[in-house]
Amino acid sequence: MKIAIGADHAGFELKERMKIYLEKKGFELKDFGCYSDERADYPDYAHPVAKAVENNEVDFGLLMCGSGNGINMTANKHKGIRSALCWNTEIALLARLHNDANVLTLPARFITEEEALKCADVFFSTTFEGGRHADRVKKISEC
Repeated sequence: MKIAIGADHAGFELKERMKIYLEKKGFELKDFGCYSDERADYPDYAHPVAKAVENNEVDFGLLMCGSGNGINMTANKHKGIRSALCWNTEIALLARLHNDANVLTLPARFITEEEALKCADVFFSTTFEGGRHADRVKKISEC
């Protein structure tokens, strides 16, 4: 499985830890930055990750910023992107199961590393349920 990953300065440390964890689990990662904890603007990293998912260069995206909100909002501007801001495993599970989310966003300042790793495990291993949810997901990109 290929994952595009990105974060701003507030998410940098968590991004680096997530990379180590996911690579050990056999995931192939494409890191779009940032590459230090120096001040960085989250759209500069959300857009390339979202484009990689949008263009089917990767299977999923993984984004992080301080609250998760800004980077999540930016990713969701892209057609076909369903980025979900997740702070626990139940939210991550439902994002995949019911919403067919293709980008996992984590709030780096409001989640423990342990919980972030669990969210990733659940998100990347859960298959979209389809059924009654499929029609709802189709309606997301109708506007």
